Amino acid sequence: MMNKLLLRASAFLLALSAALPATAFPDRPLRFVVPNTAGSATDTLARTIAAYVQQKTGQSVVVENKAGANGIIATEFVAKSAADGYTVLIGNVTTNAANPSLYKKLPYDADKDFAPLSGLGRASQVMAVNNDVPARTVAEFIALAKANPSKYAFGSGGASARVASETFAQMAGVKMLHVPYKGNPLALNDLMAGQIQLFFPDMSSALPLIRGGKIRALAVTSGTRSSYLPDVPTLNESGLPGYEASVWFAAYAPAGTPADVVGALNRLIAEGVRSEPSVAFFRGIAMEPFPTTPDELRRFTRKEIDSWARAIKAAGIQPE
Repeated sequence: MMNKLLLRASAFLLALSAALPATAFPDRPLRFVVPNTAGSATDTLARTIAAYVQQKTGQSVVVENKAGANGIIATEFVAKSAADGYTVLIGNVTTNAANPSLYKKLPYDADKDFAPLSGLGRASQVMAVNNDVPARTVAEFIALAKANPSKYAFGSGGASARVASETFAQMAGVKMLHVPYKGNPLALNDLMAGQIQLFFPDMSSALPLIRGGKIRALAVTSGTRSSYLPDVPTLNESGLPGYEASVWFAAYAPAGTPADVVGALNRLIAEGVRSEPSVAFFRGIAMEPFPTTPDELRRFTRKEIDSWARAIKAAGIQPE
């Protein structure tokens, strides 16, 4: 009788152990690696999602900024990290879509070296000028730039701003100087100071400065007007038919991360994007929530890599 009870107990424990994961994930602190400077849209978004994940799991989430080299430093770091789910790239359109066409050789493969987790957010860009620039419309800026070839300088804190600017220059038929920066905040500071005259930041970075009168918005890059700047026309409306651009942010783990860990991270991050505090945060920075499944993000990323390759070629940008 005792042996039968022991056998039944053993069978029950085996069934229970099979139904439960051997170790709950995460069981130690996580690291969110950001390829941009503190204060950038990618950084503030990372910290918002990190706060949710930390509250939900009880594990601390360290946000680590590794800015520089157009996001390559941080992206390579994550690509070569242990595939255990504890190091996550808070990537963006630059790191995971544009860079493959901006460089002849990258130390990472934007598709094969990552396990997509979830989309985070999407936003349009703004064509913004320094307040001293005597142009109130896109047409007036184009006229100034044509009358003064290479006099006006545009900044880029990443691929999205550079491609937006180069596409504008190509479509408008103007010549401008390119000044690269390590991140949008630095470029915005120089735009306000008049060191550069034109910049195409994401809406979330630009909106507070536009509303505060620190810089002037001439147009938005989206296909339709933004509800955040309803009086600002699109570039398409402003004489550049077909012009459209946007930025996006997403989370990736190193390739080879176990499927159950990818699933756990997807649930945590997507839930964080949908949470009430995050939705309020998105609304406050003029960004749209963009939660996805891992498969949806993989398909989206591949499509974006192809789309940016065409845009970069059309803008006449030569790979470095």
